[in-house]
Amino acid sequence: MKGEVAVMTAPGALAFQTYDVPAPGPGAVILKVLRANVCGSEIHIWQGKHPVKKRGGIGHEMVGVVAQLGEGVSHDSAGQPLSIGDRVVATYFQTCLSCAQCLAGQYNLCDNAYAFFGLQPEQAPHFHTAFATHVYIHPRQHLYKVPANIPDSVAASANCALSQVYFGLDRIGVGEGDTVVIQGAGGLGLMGVALARERGARVIVIDGIEQRLDQARAFGAHEIVDMRAYPSAADRQARVQELTDGRGADVGVEVTGVPAAFNEGVTGLVRRGGRYLVMGNLSPGATIDLDPGLLTRRSVQILPVDRYDGRYLYKALRFLEKTLEQYPYAKLLDAEFPLCCVQDALEKSASREVTRASIVMQM
Repeated sequence: MKGEVAVMTAPGALAFQTYDVPAPGPGAVILKVLRANVCGSEIHIWQGKHPVKKRGGIGHEMVGVVAQLGEGVSHDSAGQPLSIGDRVVATYFQTCLSCAQCLAGQYNLCDNAYAFFGLQPEQAPHFHTAFATHVYIHPRQHLYKVPANIPDSVAASANCALSQVYFGLDRIGVGEGDTVVIQGAGGLGLMGVALARERGARVIVIDGIEQRLDQARAFGAHEIVDMRAYPSAADRQARVQELTDGRGADVGVEVTGVPAAFNEGVTGLVRRGGRYLVMGNLSPGATIDLDPGLLTRRSVQILPVDRYDGRYLYKALRFLEKTLEQYPYAKLLDAEFPLCCVQDALEKSASREVTRASIVMQM
């Protein structure tokens, strides 16, 4: 059987490569991809902003169906029986369990996380990324069956948008009675609205694109700060102060990927003694001016979070299963493209013509 992989030959340039679909080794699984989403990370890679990845396969947020099971594989990572034809989601990274970070219990920081995801498609088993007809799942990747009531369009966002934010909000400690300000209403930001609301938090969302703001309202944001009406950082900080009785939010969540958003968040969106979660800024070398004395006096606790503990993918599925009727998850994906049009999906996502594009393998 032949399969196809979308390959970025250089930032902004795409080609397709065809390979034989391999048989899975012991403990491995071959998935046939059903759909894969364009995440913010793909946009960074496409624009050449990733510090390492300048070519190769791309795509990581996906849902697939089991095509082949390797020797010894009879259950998913949660112990549920696994068969050919089952719909599943999987982490795009592995947890090696033997590096210094894993031994310290920091599984999201595994030093060998991208041992396979980072391989070039020319290297067997070729199918390392999600913008492809197939994906090879290695033994140390987390793999979970998708509950029957969750459609493909929703399941695809479990990894990584929902899992990432779920892990981050747990780490920063969002709870009942907190006011949370979320900078950015893309996929991660909107998932953050649902998660924070379910924890009993009041949610303020900042963005400047009408379509994204409409989605934030649909997900139940209590307050919206439209960047078109509040064009400067000082304007937005003043508005958030006004919405929080002059205190600022208890928790800030940065999912914009814009360096200036960090400065805006810690210096005026979050209250003194508040907490600030950083997940959107991923590109080293993009710097800002920051007054460390002001930061000290405000005593804001800053927590950057990279990836997530793979077990959160299972938690994300349970969350979706429980809240499927409460939030418009399916509407997060506002544009669909066939595999042949990956480049269009990336460019329209980068220009923010769409909030979240999805590559559907059979259209």
